[in-house]
Amino acid sequence: MSSDTKKQLHPRNPHNAPYDFNLLKKRVPELSEFIEITPGQNQSIDFSNPEAVKALNQALLKQTYKVAFWDIPEGYLCPAIPGRADYIHYIADLLAVLNNGNLVRGKKVSVLDIGTGASCVYPIIGSQSYGWSFIGSDIDPISVNFATQLVKMNRNLSGMVRLRRQLDEKSVFHGIIKDQDLFELTMCNPPFHKSAEEATSGTERKQKNLQKNKQEKSGGKVSDNKQQHGLNFGGQNTELWCEGGEIAFLKRMIRESADYAGQCLWFTSLVSKKENLDEIYSVLKKVKATQVKTMNMAQGQKISRVVAWSFLTDEEQIMWAEARWTD
Repeated sequence: MSSDTKKQLHPRNPHNAPYDFNLLKKRVPELSEFIEITPGQNQSIDFSNPEAVKALNQALLKQTYKVAFWDIPEGYLCPAIPGRADYIHYIADLLAVLNNGNLVRGKKVSVLDIGTGASCVYPIIGSQSYGWSFIGSDIDPISVNFATQLVKMNRNLSGMVRLRRQLDEKSVFHGIIKDQDLFELTMCNPPFHKSAEEATSGTERKQKNLQKNKQEKSGGKVSDNKQQHGLNFGGQNTELWCEGGEIAFLKRMIRESADYAGQCLWFTSLVSKKENLDEIYSVLKKVKATQVKTMNMAQGQKISRVVAWSFLTDEEQIMWAEARWTD
């Protein structure tokens, strides 16, 4: 990842600087076997190789977030750490507005991560960056079990992160948020595609783009390594697609959020497709959200955004902050 790309990350994102591969190799020696020298004589890895990306993630999580052990089951989604960290820092800004511009840290901030995945990456980054407490939910039992084990195997995550299994594939918050729960934030990276076929096609396109980019940088031919690396970076059905795609998932999430209007300060979600925004705003108006904010995020040529909504007035949000954050 180039320094130009990283300059577009959130100012507090610790991954803004180019990767220090010499330091990262000390954290995870296995990363060494994936290091390549670019035409500009810099160290890098083949980002189309999921094993290389996993080794890089292990090193980044160990170096930046003090996570001694991290892994994912074979075939599961291997997330890009810098982009995931950006989401955390942008939603931290939402809370700072209610705290005289000061960041809100500590376990008094409770966050619900919808679709946390086997990687448990958002709870890891959020708990270690700001000391927030997390509940991660997922419909996939393997993801929940694996994430639970990750928490148990890292002492700095124990007591900070808990997992809940969503038993109803048609629900988002129902069955997860309990009567006594209060959350400062909910967050979600919703399934992007409408079908398995669309997900496979998108993954193949991503692989081709990465290979093309590598070929252009190397000035030479790069062999097709599909068989070597597989067709994608991992990802189970529930991680990559759902019926109706991103917009259907988000509309369901927004409608359900109205049932928990007084139990959450800010509901948030990533929105990958800009063309979905108008429909999202329409549904938010129908459910009578009192506040809606959209924060744009950029990582290289990829543009995404966080949409946040609340059912609380300004006065009610201030009362919430005073009641829960005042020592």
